[in-house]
Order: sequence, then structure tokens, then C-alpha cells
Amino acid sequence: MLLSSDVIITSKEKIVEAFDTISYMHKDKTALITGATSGIGYELAKIFSKNGYNLILIARDGKILEKTAHEISTQFGNKISYIASDLAKSNSSETIYKEVKNKGIIVDILINNAGFGIYGDFSTIDLEKHMDLIQVNISALVSLTRFFLPDMLEKKQGKILNTASTAAFQPGPHMAIYYATKAFVLSFSEALASELEGSGVSVTALCPGPTKTGFEKGSQINKSKLFTLVKPMNAETVAQIGYNALMKGKPVVIAGWKNALLAYSNRFAPRTLVTRISKYTLE
Repeated sequence: MLLSSDVIITSKEKIVEAFDTISYMHKDKTALITGATSGIGYELAKIFSKNGYNLILIARDGKILEKTAHEISTQFGNKISYIASDLAKSNSSETIYKEVKNKGIIVDILINNAGFGIYGDFSTIDLEKHMDLIQVNISALVSLTRFFLPDMLEKKQGKILNTASTAAFQPGPHMAIYYATKAFVLSFSEALASELEGSGVSVTALCPGPTKTGFEKGSQINKSKLFTLVKPMNAETVAQIGYNALMKGKPVVIAGWKNALLAYSNRFAPRTLVTRISKYTLE
């Protein structure tokens, strides 16, 4: 299995050469995307590829990565590189960075999209699962940003997109750790965006609401009121919203006006009420 080792697996890495007959505006630029084989990450990969970017795709399953890389390259003709890596491993970010540098690839855009959630009461979930969630949703995101950011600053050019969530705007009983990690991602992204003003590098936090990505089934919240009372957005639409905001250098974008209304309304309600409503929607 590709994920049996703590180190990144690169033996099956494959670079699919672009077709010489196709010319793109961004043909010499590269976007690195984590969580790239499904949901929002997959749709972002297609959007960036369509717009002429070469790609480095990161996900756990090497076979699915190979299939995804071949599919996107065949459709758009870009150079697609992929690295199978389990971001729950503490050294994964450093190994990814070293592998990219060894290949001589310059990352112009970093998309920290990988993440997962666990549904259930905090006390009933194994501590190891909680720590894996924090590692993927927070630690890997911070590490990858820290590794690739100095190179962008040296060039005085670059963009970073961090996938947060509307979960970032309130506590989430029954998904306490997931909601807290997304609050971290939002706060971190906003602070970093401010630090980097005038540097040529921008940071954008994408905050989707309920979205059809497969996440809802994996986290077991697909039957909660959050997904049954509100019509989820499709991943393609959310990805396009994120891409547009990133290109404009917006610090934060909430996908969908209804989600934005709900997210910002939380700021004017008592925290106890916000928490009770959040708990109700997750039941």
C-alpha cells in the first residue's frame, strides 16, 4: 500500500507531458493542490488546468492520483505531476517540499485544500483520530505554507488558497474539533494576508457551506439537518468561486450569498444562541 510508510511515495510519480500544439497564458506557472482527487480539490485542478497552469497533485491514493493526472492532462494538455502522500504523517509537508525542489519545479500557487471531519461527541472519538484531523486540517496546511512561502516572497509573486469553511464562524457541537480547525484556518489566513500586503503574495481563505464533495458521507453528517434542510452547493461552483477570489487577491470569500448571510449573522447573535443553533443543525 502506498500509505504504509511515513515517507512520501514517489516511485510511481509520473509527469505527463503537455501537447506541443497547445499554448496557454500560464503555461510556465505551476499550482500545487492538496486533496486533489475529489470534491473541491478535483474541481480546482480542472479549473487551473483549463486556465493553462501546470499542476502538482497531492493526495493519499497513488492509483487514483495517476488516473486523475491522466484524465486532466488528456483533457487540457498540461504538465501534470503527482505525489502520493498521507498528510496525517508529521513529516509529509517537508518531504513534499523537498521532492518538488529536487524536481526543479517552482510553485506559483499553493492550494491547501486537503481536510476531513469526524462526526460524533468529542469524548467518544479516539484521540488518535482527533490528532490526525488536527494534523491534516491545521499542521500540514501551516507547514506547506511555511515551506513554499519564502520562495514566493523571493520572487515577489505568488498566491495561496486555504480551504476553510462556514464552520469557521461558529462552534460545532458533535464536530467540535473540525469546526475549531476551520476557525484556525480562517484566522491564520486573514492574519497572513495582512502580513503579506505589498509583498506580491496574496492569501485567500475559501469558506464553503454544505457542499456535495463526498466529505458529508465520510464525516457521516449527510443525514444531519445541515444537509437535509439546506440544499448543498456543487463542488464545481464552489471551486470556481474560490479560483475567482484567489485571482483577485481577496482575503476571504464565502461561497454563496445564503452562506455568507448566515455566517456574518453569527457575529451579531449571542454565542450561546449561535452554539445552540449550530448543534441543532448537526443533529
